[in-house]
Amino acid sequence: MNVDHGTSLDGIETTPTDETKSPPGSPASARDSTTIKRSISRCLVRWRSTVGTVLVVGAMIVAASLYFHLYRPDQQVGDVAAHRAVQAASDGTVAVLSYAPDNLDRDFGKAKSYLTGDFLAYYTKFTEQIAVVAQQKHVTETAQVVRAAVSELHPDSAVVLVFINQTATSKEKPEPQTTASSARVTLRKVKGSWLISQLDPLL
Repeated sequence: MNVDHGTSLDGIETTPTDETKSPPGSPASARDSTTIKRSISRCLVRWRSTVGTVLVVGAMIVAASLYFHLYRPDQQVGDVAAHRAVQAASDGTVAVLSYAPDNLDRDFGKAKSYLTGDFLAYYTKFTEQIAVVAQQKHVTETAQVVRAAVSELHPDSAVVLVFINQTATSKEKPEPQTTASSARVTLRKVKGSWLISQLDPLL
């Protein structure tokens, strides 16, 4: 008996075998799987590299932002800034209140280097008036800051309280006369340096 392909045999229909598909476990199927794995691996490497770069850049931006918004302002009002303000107020007060008749130009010039604004203009006029008297009566003033403390501190301004001992001698009173006083010193930061913009006696 002859059997033709495509006909039924005992009720079962037979069809031609699909020879184009690679059976599981064949070399072609293994190659396809390896290619897919490599592609996925390359994508993961690129993704991780991109994410790593983004994270590094983001961390740098955050660090810079924290420095300028938190750390830098803290530096401007921290212990170091307070110490510099106290030092500038003390040195400036001593310079303003100290002079000798033989060195008036030098003493007044030194004092002016600690001053700024309206107070500098006021002190300049004051020295022009006091210079004649200091030379005629041979007046010598020597000041010493015995204690100082910050009252207010901001990035560009500060207030310092200073306590002063001031000794005076003259032709009429050659014996040193010492008086104690205090002052409120207002400072302003100019080009990175603390300068006195106001000096108000308290006692």
